[in-house]
Amino acid sequence: MTRGGRKDERDEPERRCIVSGESQPKGGLIRFVAGPDGMVVPDVLGRLPGRGFYVAADRAALEKAAAKGLFARAARQPVKAPLGLADQIEGQLVRRVVELISLARKAGLGVTGYEKVKDWLVKGTATVLIQASDGSERGKSKLRPPEKTGLFIGCLTAQEIGLAFGREHAIHGALAAGGLSDRVVEEAARLAGLRGGAGQQDGGETAGEDTKTA
Repeated sequence: MTRGGRKDERDEPERRCIVSGESQPKGGLIRFVAGPDGMVVPDVLGRLPGRGFYVAADRAALEKAAAKGLFARAARQPVKAPLGLADQIEGQLVRRVVELISLARKAGLGVTGYEKVKDWLVKGTATVLIQASDGSERGKSKLRPPEKTGLFIGCLTAQEIGLAFGREHAIHGALAAGGLSDRVVEEAARLAGLRGGAGQQDGGETAGEDTKTA
């Protein structure tokens, strides 16, 4: 697995982004199909029937595809992009990431709360550090992504992390190794693209000082 969280790109099938013209692993792209009503339909899960076409998980690329009529060219038929397409996809990805973290938590692969997260990091249990994009930078700097993986998710808000862990809000979270955790990292990477690459930094310096921040 690479530092970004996805499997080695050589193991992934590639598709061409209709905006850049470049081929890249499917994991970093959003699939679309033409709907029966003449509207382009985002297929975040990659399961809808029909001929698919792809755009990089990047807000600027999605907005360009909609503005320049690139969806119709790729679909080879008249199709229109709905208003707020990038926002719609971002919302779908947020729900997807929150759902996957929740499943990981229920499977015993996730914890929240500063002390629990610090304990997992110190013991080497954690393979992914999660921190809220709107959390205190001073508080977040006290924890560092796991040394072995360097995996960090910082594109979720405190409310979104809290929802995943059954709380009102949460600043810190951690995931242990497992298939569900891998999927969280992959989907979070796409979400970060829609949010301007937010939360891709490495985090802080230590896992030592105590704090009451959840």
